[in-house]
Amino acid sequence: MYDQFYGLSGRPFQLTPDPHYYFESGTHRKALSYLGYGLAQGEGFIVITGEVGSGKSTLVSHLMQTIDKARLTAATVVTSQLDGEDMVQMAAESFGIDTRGLDKASTLKAIENFLHAEARAGRRCLLVVDEAQNLAIDALEELRMLSNFQLGSTALLQIFLLGQPEFRDLVQAAPELEQLRQRVIATHHLEAMDADEVEPYVIHRLQRAGWTGRPQLTPDAFAALFDETGGVPRKLNALMNRALLMGAVEQLDTLNGDLIAAVIADMSGKRFAYEAPLSDHAPAEAIAHFERQAAAEVAEKAGAPMPAPVAASVQAPSVDQAALAALQSRIERLETHMVEQDAVLRRVLAMLIDWMEKENQTLAGEIRSIRAA
Repeated sequence: MYDQFYGLSGRPFQLTPDPHYYFESGTHRKALSYLGYGLAQGEGFIVITGEVGSGKSTLVSHLMQTIDKARLTAATVVTSQLDGEDMVQMAAESFGIDTRGLDKASTLKAIENFLHAEARAGRRCLLVVDEAQNLAIDALEELRMLSNFQLGSTALLQIFLLGQPEFRDLVQAAPELEQLRQRVIATHHLEAMDADEVEPYVIHRLQRAGWTGRPQLTPDAFAALFDETGGVPRKLNALMNRALLMGAVEQLDTLNGDLIAAVIADMSGKRFAYEAPLSDHAPAEAIAHFERQAAAEVAEKAGAPMPAPVAASVQAPSVDQAALAALQSRIERLETHMVEQDAVLRRVLAMLIDWMEKENQTLAGEIRSIRAA
């Protein structure tokens, strides 16, 4: 894998959210400020939205690493088409509350008792609901009802809602959510990164994986990365993963715009022409060896023995031009075959990378579900 070739301690551009690689772009800095403000208020709803792959989950994972667990108990729900009753059940299980054999009313009472116990222990509770655009209206109403739990004048539960842009539109427009809207104390929409943030983003993630300057990326490589991805973190990660893979296959120490263009074409299933710089994958000794081998084959085809090295002033033996042309044709066919084999190898490796990333995402989801249970 490319991490071994480049001496990295991990894969800095994996698609699974990892707070270890969190990069604070301008829009993420603003979102983190809103989240921090919300935590300081200790009540109500904070709504963070963004396009697919904009870094919402990574942002919250980073925030969770910074909180004082002695003062705040946090739980996460990753939703998929939950109704009201399912939402109550999932919220309880995410806090580790045993709900076996309990109906909805009993589950709500168990949640309230848990929140009171945490408050008496000096801890506030936070519920993070990811993929909130999948929630039904009645599930959102149940969340609002959970936020009503109080101890005296102190709210016992605060809720962060993370979702795609359509969730922001739903919260703003749905008449049924008027009471929830009144409890939203802050909102922020994550934008894509600007063009001048792509290079710091890539370098930051490489450095977090032990990067020591190899490979280098040229300015036109960063420009090509932004043009293709629009500055969306997950798209950048996917493209950089494949670029590093191709760089390792080609044994390159520098990734340039031409390589990024070849990777983009390959990811789109298009044919592409890319030839790595000769100095990166064929040292001078190998080139000299190939030239000597070619000269030997020419001499053999011509029926002459391989000449011994001679001084530059000695007349070189004559070569059969037909044999030379046949050899050149053979070399061209071999080169074409090698290019085709390289393309097939890249596709197989790319498919393997994609499969591994999907497996990692599935495993991460199962781990979150197990922890929530």
